[in-house]
Amino acid sequence: MDRTAQQPLTEDEIHALVDERLTPDALAAVHKRLAHDPAAQSTIAQWQQHRDALRRLHQHILDEPVPAPLMAAGQQTAAAQQDIHQRWRWGGMAAGVMLAFGVGWFSHTAWLGAGHFPPSSSTLAYTGGAPEFARQASFAHAVYAPEIRHPVEVGATEQEHLVQWLSKRVGKPLKVPHLQTQGFELVGGRLLPGEAGARAQFMYQNTAGTRITLYLGAVDRTAIGAGAGVGADIRETGFQFRADGPVPSFYWVDQGFGYALAGPVPRETLMKLAEAVYRQL
Repeated sequence: MDRTAQQPLTEDEIHALVDERLTPDALAAVHKRLAHDPAAQSTIAQWQQHRDALRRLHQHILDEPVPAPLMAAGQQTAAAQQDIHQRWRWGGMAAGVMLAFGVGWFSHTAWLGAGHFPPSSSTLAYTGGAPEFARQASFAHAVYAPEIRHPVEVGATEQEHLVQWLSKRVGKPLKVPHLQTQGFELVGGRLLPGEAGARAQFMYQNTAGTRITLYLGAVDRTAIGAGAGVGADIRETGFQFRADGPVPSFYWVDQGFGYALAGPVPRETLMKLAEAVYRQL
C-alpha cells in the first residue's frame, strides 16, 4: 500500500478540508488518506458541526443586504483609487503642475466664520493630509453609523473607561464633548486605524435616530503642504467643509491633531455642532 496514503492528516489539511479550500485533486488525495485516519475523521466531524452551528447562529446577518451607505462608501473608495492611479500616469511634470495649482487653490480658500477662530496668535499652516483625514472620517461614519447592534465598541455607560482607553491609544488626553443642548446624546466610541497612528470615533444620536460622529487623531506631519516649512507649527484652526464623501463633514487641525465632525445633517446644523465641539475641546 502507498505509504503516502497512510500518513495522518495535518491540522492545516483538516482546516482546509473543513473550510472547503482544497482543489479537486487535493481533495481526492486527502479523502484517500482520511480513510486510514480515524482520529482525523473524528476531528473533522466535530469541526464541521461547530462550523454549521456558527453559520446557523449568524445566518440572519449573512442574509442581510449590504447597507446602502456602505455600498456608496465602497464605490467612492474604488473611484478614488482609480483616480489616484490615473494621476500617477500623468508623469512628473504634470503632477508638479497639479501640486502647484492645488497648493495655490487651497491657500486661497476662505476660512469659514472668522469669529469662530481662537486668538490671532495662533499660527495657521495648511496640511495636505487634512482633506484626506476628513474623507476618512466620512467613510468611517458611513461604515459604523448604520450599525444596529454594534455601532460602538464601548458604550456611553462606560464613558470614563472609554476616554481613558482612547486617550492612551491615540497618545493625547481626550475630552468627550457634550451635545445634549444641541439634541444629541453620546452613544459611545471606538478605536480606528490611521496613517499617523490610532484614531478615535465618538458617536452621537438624536431622538430622531440621526447619528453624527466625531473622528479625531494625529495628522501625518509628512503631508504638510508647501509653504509650511520644515518643523513648522501646523496648528490649523479654521473650519473647512467637505462634501465629497458619503456624508458631509467639518474638520480642523490643531497642533498636528485632526478633528472631523461628520453626519447626514444640513451644513448649517453641522457647523453649529462643530462649533460646540470646538469650544469644548
